[in-house]
Amino acid sequence: MATPTTPPSIPAQPWLKKIQWDEHGLVPVIAQEAATGDILMFAWMNREALAKTVETGEAVYWSRSRKKLWHKGEESGNVQKVLEIRLDCDEDVVLLKVEQAGGIACHTGRHSCFFQKFENGDWNAIDPVLKDPDTIYTKPKKSK
Repeated sequence: MATPTTPPSIPAQPWLKKIQWDEHGLVPVIAQEAATGDILMFAWMNREALAKTVETGEAVYWSRSRKKLWHKGEESGNVQKVLEIRLDCDEDVVLLKVEQAGGIACHTGRHSCFFQKFENGDWNAIDPVLKDPDTIYTKPKKSK
């Protein structure tokens, strides 16, 4: 996995230094809906993503698969307005308390990414799809 780097534009601020970043320069992040307490999703941030989140007031993550910053809602419009940022006791997990635009946090069109429940020996999708993901995410047209 490529290691995300912190560009020189991100100052080495004391509050960023307090976080226990992993060997790839990442920290796990939990997004929780402030109004309901629902856990919406889990993602990763590097220093730049966290600094941009603080700067903009909207959640910005590090996409490990795309190897780039990911402003939540940049494609879907379902941005996360950050109301509060917390750090756990070991200083190695960040919690974002957010307002979820559109009520959809998951790319499957559901409210939460945690929509599968283990019951009767298997995983079952128990939360409904609120919006068809094909209508949320536009796919680029192939050129001929």
